[in-house]
Amino acid sequence: MISQLSWKIGGQQGEGVESTDRIFSTALNRLGYYLYGYRHFSSRIKGGHTNNKIRISTKPIRAISDDLDILVAFDQETIDLNAHELTKHGVIVADAKFSPVVPEGVAARLFAVPITGIAEELGTSLMKNMVASGASWALLGLPMEVFNKAVEEEFGRKGAAVVEKNVLAVARGAEFVLTEAGGPLDQFQLEPADGLQKLFMIGNDAIGLGAVAAGCRFMPAYPITPASEIMEYLIKALPKFGGTVIQTEDEIAAVTMAIGANYGGVRTMTASAGPGLSLMMEAIGLAGMTETPVVIVDTQRGGPSTGLPTKQEQSDVNAMIYGTHGEIPKIVISPSTIEECFYDTIEAFNLAEIYQCPVIIMTDLQLSLGKQSAEILDYNKIVINRGKIVTSPEEQEPNKLFKRYEFTEDGQSPRVFPGTKHGIHHVTGVEHDQEGRPSESTINRKKMMDKRLGKLDNLQVTNAIKADAPHEEPDYLIIGMGSTGGTIDEARVRLEADGIKTNHVTVRLLHPFPAEQLKAYTSKAKKLIVVENNATGQLAALIKLHVGSSEKIHSHLKYDGNPFLPSEIYKECKELIQWQR
Repeated sequence: MISQLSWKIGGQQGEGVESTDRIFSTALNRLGYYLYGYRHFSSRIKGGHTNNKIRISTKPIRAISDDLDILVAFDQETIDLNAHELTKHGVIVADAKFSPVVPEGVAARLFAVPITGIAEELGTSLMKNMVASGASWALLGLPMEVFNKAVEEEFGRKGAAVVEKNVLAVARGAEFVLTEAGGPLDQFQLEPADGLQKLFMIGNDAIGLGAVAAGCRFMPAYPITPASEIMEYLIKALPKFGGTVIQTEDEIAAVTMAIGANYGGVRTMTASAGPGLSLMMEAIGLAGMTETPVVIVDTQRGGPSTGLPTKQEQSDVNAMIYGTHGEIPKIVISPSTIEECFYDTIEAFNLAEIYQCPVIIMTDLQLSLGKQSAEILDYNKIVINRGKIVTSPEEQEPNKLFKRYEFTEDGQSPRVFPGTKHGIHHVTGVEHDQEGRPSESTINRKKMMDKRLGKLDNLQVTNAIKADAPHEEPDYLIIGMGSTGGTIDEARVRLEADGIKTNHVTVRLLHPFPAEQLKAYTSKAKKLIVVENNATGQLAALIKLHVGSSEKIHSHLKYDGNPFLPSEIYKECKELIQWQR
């Protein structure tokens, strides 16, 4: 028996690939397996090749697999594009309708199943995805009743007759392939899972859930890939707690509305991707100048311009840190797991209100949309801190206003909500005095700039970096951010087996940069390898700027739209060792 395998289904977008993947993975999750998914999809609504890959394991996993065991193909293009990933024991389950051909040099076993034919016999070709999934599930030898339960949950809202037909489609697909194969294939028999309950979700859903738990009750946003699922999640969730979501006309309206709602006292967030973030920049400066908290999620994708809207990239780092005009306090945090997406979102709301500034949550497409297993969340960890909110200000002297921007020792001024008695003050985007009145005094300008920028001098965040450092003097310190963490860890297992000592740091606070924390690890390593999905080495540049060690830094970059594979990081490190020798 084996401890893990990988399964992929592909076809034209709109053929039911997504629903097949959803049912297949749901059934596996019910059995207690750990899962890690990757969606390759076109930027078109319908048409264009798409595939979903699931890695299945009896142990925790956080990376895409290098290879593939089972490929389910609705067309020849799927075979041509993906068959090279198959192992020597790999299998292709393909629709006999298109007369599938295994490419030369691929040693995979082909099962040409009349997928469309069986579906049409049952009444509609739309059920071909259920025929295909039943065929591939049967090869694993896993309980069919678990899969049927997932089918029932998927189609239950459409009535018993629809459920019955889809269950029959699954059975017919399973029956055909088992007859052809002579039963479940030995090479695909998985060891039993632990059976423990696990979450199975995308990062965007975890961010949405974190926002609800943090007390967010309003989200203005404009749909954009790969951020839209946050909005979709909150559309369903917020009304249950007295909140709401508004689809705005653009991202400028979304962020200004979020700033206004936060000023009014309602915890509010918005979410977008690189193009939307660009439109928000002037308003982010407004939030910094008026010291109004706001939480913004940037789910990075391939750029520039429309770029690769459905592909992986980590190229917005500089935009998030330096994009606004002028100089304001700003916090940029970067979760790297599903669990961190949840907890970091809660912390982002706290940080925004404590330091009264914009907080940007930086994710990437793979973390945002890659569905994966996660540990059960601990709601006892949730702490809400709203900072220096004053509910009962002292009565002001005649003709005096509340000092909303008062100079204080820690730089955090008292904050009141509109309508609070004795709390009236001015709010303006121009430079202002302690009461908010416009001021061009040079003395006041310098004091206000120092006050705003000094607020983050004593910034405290949870785990600014996440380190796994078993070696005192490693050959390599591999540094990454976002979704690269699990891939790096898997590559390290292979490197350690080859006698190469490695430590790993995931940078989780991008701005202000945690230079001293990182320096404790960079100073001990012989070589620093910075892994990032962009062409210009933006994380490496931050390390050089704040930490130094330029002579030790080697950038491993990937910007073709795909996430890193463990083998790619492993090979890069091996080649670097050989080159140094």
